[in-house]
Amino acid sequence: MRNKFDMQLDLLNEQLTHMGELCEVAINRGTEALKKGDLKQAAEVIRADEEIDQMEKDIERLCLKLLLQQQPVARDLRQISAALKMITDMERIGDQASDIAEIIISENKSEVTDIQTIGQMSESVAKMVRDSVNAYVEKDLELSRQVMEADDAVDRLFEENKQELINFISDNKGVQGKKAIDLIMVAKYLERIGDHATNIAEWVEFSITGIHKDSQV
Repeated sequence: MRNKFDMQLDLLNEQLTHMGELCEVAINRGTEALKKGDLKQAAEVIRADEEIDQMEKDIERLCLKLLLQQQPVARDLRQISAALKMITDMERIGDQASDIAEIIISENKSEVTDIQTIGQMSESVAKMVRDSVNAYVEKDLELSRQVMEADDAVDRLFEENKQELINFISDNKGVQGKKAIDLIMVAKYLERIGDHATNIAEWVEFSITGIHKDSQV
């Protein structure tokens, strides 16, 4: 019975890893689509969000099956409970990557202002998502704490980006104000993704130690 349970836990880890990979791809593609004004790639991000939504349902069903059909010990119960919380944050990450894509599609953008901090934010939050899920699978407490620390750097990048875009609006006397506001929204979505990755890392810490900090989002 325990062997079957362990196999299902392994399947849970595989599905969480795949969901995390989908989130990471959606973040990277959304930012790349923004950089190039690529409407086709933006549409792919929205389709990826639909797959992420489906993965949330599949993992939720597996977690409930593990809880109802087995008798997990405290450590297993924490692992399953953490997974249920993590997929909620990953689903929201997919939503926010999709929101970035929607901005590109709705404005039919063919080009954007090159704001370096947006690219840096995208790379940072994608790594945070990847590391938080890996920390769960590997039960790596130190890695989960590194993710939490990385969120401070993302917050600083957001503030830098916001100030850079305010300066851009001022320098151009508001001529491209709508474009700059859209980019501020993109940066805000990326900042929120960093918060969700931090939430995931906090649930990883809970799954290992039984202690959980208050969620940020």
